[in-house]
Amino acid sequence: MSFADRDIICEECSQNFIFTAGEQEFYSSKGLQNHPRRCNICRQRRKQTGNENNEESFNYGTAVSYSGKTPRRLHVAPCSGSVSLSPDCQLYTEVPFMPRSDRPIYCSSCYGVTKNNELEAENKAKSIINDNSLTNNLDAKESIIE
Repeated sequence: MSFADRDIICEECSQNFIFTAGEQEFYSSKGLQNHPRRCNICRQRRKQTGNENNEESFNYGTAVSYSGKTPRRLHVAPCSGSVSLSPDCQLYTEVPFMPRSDRPIYCSSCYGVTKNNELEAENKAKSIINDNSLTNNLDAKESIIE
């Protein structure tokens, strides 16, 4: 496939710029199907300013994905422990999923408290089950002896 230089009008500054045959060949080799919409000057300016003025910009936080290449998007949510555990907790935490109102989100200290409460309740339930099974075994042994 042969490529020829093309004149394109920049989307931002409305100036003509040349999309060279070499650039077209590079785009084609990378599988890019759309031609550039901005001139080199506007592209460089956009790279330097980043997404500061862009409404789509968001905080990735400190966490990254498991592969370590792509950062994860983190959402800020208030701790649900302020309602149920301690009214003094007014912390916000970052979570890697979109918070929903039907699922609680805890900061690290409130999460530790809820986890301990769950473990204590589970252990208590197990001990009740064990006590019931012991009394059932004793009743069965008494009926055999009689």
